[in-house]
Amino acid sequence: MKILVVEDDQTTREFVVKALTQQGFVVDSAGDGKEALMMVISCEYQLVILDRMLPSLDGLKVLAAMRATGNTTPVLILSALDSVEQRVEGLTAGSDDYLTKPFALAELLARVNIILRRHTPTKVNNKIEIGGLVLNLLSQKVTYHEQPVLLQNKEFILLSYLMQHADEVVSRMRLFEAVWDYHFDPKTNVIDVHIAKLRKKLESQGFSSPIETVRGAGYVIRQP
Repeated sequence: MKILVVEDDQTTREFVVKALTQQGFVVDSAGDGKEALMMVISCEYQLVILDRMLPSLDGLKVLAAMRATGNTTPVLILSALDSVEQRVEGLTAGSDDYLTKPFALAELLARVNIILRRHTPTKVNNKIEIGGLVLNLLSQKVTYHEQPVLLQNKEFILLSYLMQHADEVVSRMRLFEAVWDYHFDPKTNVIDVHIAKLRKKLESQGFSSPIETVRGAGYVIRQP
C-alpha cells in the first residue's frame, strides 16, 4: 500500500515516513501543498497524511482540490490547530480523520490502519507479479520464473519498492531514502551494491534481471 505524507516540517515528515516504512508501507513525501497536489494527481495512493498548514497551498485547499476532481483517496489531517471548530472544519472539508499535534506514534499508526481497513476491500492482493517475477508482501517470499529467490531484508524492500513503482524510473536518492530512512549521500555506493546483488540473485535462475539502469536517472522495472 502506498501512502503520501505531506508535511512541511522536515523532522516530523522524516519521523512519520520512517515509522510507516518500518510497518511495510511504500511511502512518498512532499513538503508543500502544490507539490502534494501534483503527486496526488499523477499517482494512486491508498492514503494521504496531510498537514493542514503548508507553504504554497494550505492543506484544506489541497483537500478541496482533490475532492473537487472526484478523488476519493482517504485523507488523515495532521494539525497543531486543535480547537473543536478547527477539527470540525477539517472533517467537514472531506477528511477521514483529524489528528492534532503533538501526537503519539502509536495513535498515528492505529488511525492509519483503521482508515485503511475501512477503505480496503476484503480481498486484498498481496502479490505483485511482473514478467515472471512474483513478490508476496505478506510472506516476504520472492520467486522468479517459479524458482525461489532468497533475499536479505533490505534487498526485499528495495525490490518491493521498484516493483510497486513499476514503469517509473526511480532515482538513487528515492531508493536510498525509502529503504535506508536517512538522507541520501551522493558519494555512497550502497544502492549500486544492493542492485548488483539483486541482479546476481535473479540472474542465477537462468534469466536476465528485470532491473534496468537508466543512465543518469536511476533504475526501473518495466511491465512486459
